[in-house]
Amino acid sequence: MRRFLTLASASLLLTACSGGDTPPPADSSLAETTAATTTAAAPSPSQSPDAESAAPEATTQSPDADFTTAPGEPVDAPDGAPFSVASHGEFDEPWAMTFLPGTNLLLISEKPGRLLLRDQGTGELREVSGAPEPHVAGQGGLGDVLPAPSFREDGGLYLSWVRGDDRQSGAVVARGTLDVDAAALTDVEIIWEQDPTDGRGHFSHRLAIRDDLLYITSGDRQKFDPAQDLGNNLGTIVRLTLDGEPADGNPFPEAPEVFTFGHRNGLGLEFDANGNLWESEMGPKGGDELNLIRAGMNYGWPEASNGSHYDGADIPNHADGDGFEPPRFGWTPSVSPGSLMIYQGDLFPEWTGDAFLGALSGEALIRVDLEGTDAVGEEQWPMGKRIRAVEEGPDGSIWLLEDKVNGRLLQLTP
Repeated sequence: MRRFLTLASASLLLTACSGGDTPPPADSSLAETTAATTTAAAPSPSQSPDAESAAPEATTQSPDADFTTAPGEPVDAPDGAPFSVASHGEFDEPWAMTFLPGTNLLLISEKPGRLLLRDQGTGELREVSGAPEPHVAGQGGLGDVLPAPSFREDGGLYLSWVRGDDRQSGAVVARGTLDVDAAALTDVEIIWEQDPTDGRGHFSHRLAIRDDLLYITSGDRQKFDPAQDLGNNLGTIVRLTLDGEPADGNPFPEAPEVFTFGHRNGLGLEFDANGNLWESEMGPKGGDELNLIRAGMNYGWPEASNGSHYDGADIPNHADGDGFEPPRFGWTPSVSPGSLMIYQGDLFPEWTGDAFLGALSGEALIRVDLEGTDAVGEEQWPMGKRIRAVEEGPDGSIWLLEDKVNGRLLQLTP
């Protein structure tokens, strides 16, 4: 479950797939689907002392305690997995989901453009009117959904999608008002735009909120070099106010909305309980990453990566002293991480604080063992399907969305 963190004192300051000239889509299955060789990176020697310190104790905003879920249809779990799996229906290319605070509802976005409200107690689905009409091509379409910190009071909702045409397109982020009783989205206002360009991939547009600040992953659009150019917002994570203005204290005066750069295709973005921001990023051929996001850092793409170009051309690996922030964990061959969740529940107490990633080409659920700001190991469970989204339910159960047409909504319980 995504959580909105409100800190008692000042906040602790704390996004990946192209290869040669005509790279395949980031979500392609070119990466081998066998278990990937993994690497856990040591903390960067360039880290500032306060980047590793614990944030003040946070409070969380979660749905009501009487949240209930109707039984699903049991399906086979992976051999030896410490969880049972139940299916709760199928969707048309689902992309994201979020549990809505103060309700018994799950909001699901489908890439072709539908927003759906699912009553968790009955399984009833209602289509939300007023959803934007995205440009659907390649990796583009309707994207992330995230309730505003004020959702209980005003129904505020943030959502992302791709806008444009076959010549030029880019991701946008908007805020609107969701009336859950009427299943209607109104007052949709775009507050951020990705610099438009040609192509159909690496939009990214995942969202996270902390301390009334909005974070957005902006992919490199398979253009490589813009990720090292602060004259545009491709290959970055931006940090904004909830109204879409550059946040005070951002690190680059010449690029006021940019928080970090050197990213490829960041498809997961999540805060842990201590206020650390984590991002999962698709590498090229190999070199998928789990990154700890720190203000002002350059994450290297396309100058450094632990993968290689699709045509076999070499990319320098991350190395001490290269000026780039290395990943905390990595995968070669690729698993194609399409989402990220940091578990904060107690239904699986041994996993509290760990990162969960949905693997697309890897067709797996991946758990990365986090100890503070270090990643020290992983487990993978083969799911037999591409996993697009991972969320924590209000009761601590883990929810997955399979990718593509007829993608199932799955619930994992002990």
